[in-house]
Amino acid sequence: MKKTRIAIVGLGMAVTPHARGLMDLSDQIEVTHAFAPSEARRRAFGEKFPFPACNSLDTILNDESVEAVAVFTPANTHRDIAVRCAEAGKHVLLEKPLDITTARAEALVSACRKAGVKLGVVLQHRFRPAGMKLAEVLASGDLGIIVGCSTVIRLWRPQSYYDEPGRGSFARDGGGVLISQGIHTLDLMLSLAGPIAEVTGFAATTPVHSMETEDMVCAAARFVNGAVGTIDATTAAYPGFLEEIVLTCSNGTAMLRGTELLVQFHDGRQIAIEPDRSAGGTGADPMAFPHDYHRSVMADFVEAIRTGREPKVTGEEALKVHRLIDALIKTGRTGQPVALVGAVGA
Repeated sequence: MKKTRIAIVGLGMAVTPHARGLMDLSDQIEVTHAFAPSEARRRAFGEKFPFPACNSLDTILNDESVEAVAVFTPANTHRDIAVRCAEAGKHVLLEKPLDITTARAEALVSACRKAGVKLGVVLQHRFRPAGMKLAEVLASGDLGIIVGCSTVIRLWRPQSYYDEPGRGSFARDGGGVLISQGIHTLDLMLSLAGPIAEVTGFAATTPVHSMETEDMVCAAARFVNGAVGTIDATTAAYPGFLEEIVLTCSNGTAMLRGTELLVQFHDGRQIAIEPDRSAGGTGADPMAFPHDYHRSVMADFVEAIRTGREPKVTGEEALKVHRLIDALIKTGRTGQPVALVGAVGA
């Protein structure tokens, strides 16, 4: 099988699990270039991974043999880099979030669609077996209809995490706990429970952190299907806890906790998946997790390129969670209910 040729852009903290996944997939993927503007960062990356470095994005864009670019740069650079890649005919795999605002994210998605290239987004919680099994059970109708959904994201980040220049700012990250951490679980929740019609809640920066953006959000939600629920997200919960999604349904209840699943039916049946070692990154070290599901994201993306299908998490899919985050921030600022535009029938 001919290997898919991929270049890496961005060699900071986020690149490590992806690079490990790429090494695992070396029978399918050839990494042609690894680029960061910083020579020191290129050197440090080269000491850990056997991929050829380059010192210019133009080198990647002008190389006609490069089929795709994996972008792991700060969020506020995503739109411009992805648009350039798309216009050069390269498929794009993008770390979350799409960009720092939904308007910029929409422009990015539109550019990739116009150029006819695949756009995949790294929201790797969708690839956990527990979540995939729950999606299968829900699709079968065995649980009946969803009547309630409770989502809890109680993480810990020390002040030193936010002391890095730009971290926790609107200009670089686009926000706080929602867009930087909670986005993974919120995306999974939407993929399972369906679109949200309206949210009402509060957002705050607690005394635990000195930062520009929110580190705590509590909200009530009304889903398009009529279900109601809650969203509770923070990075102030020491020492950090596994995220949870609990779906109350007409025929039973399902609980996702990290990588663990327990489904209990009214008739006494149960479905259980034991937790695996991948549920980490909830505490002071945000990278304290293995790379298993990042590898799955990459494998799915490459298969999408080869077969012509869409990646599991497209740009359009990622826009759904961006719009939810916008609504949560708005209700947090105003204290008023916020309807999600286009939620009905989404």
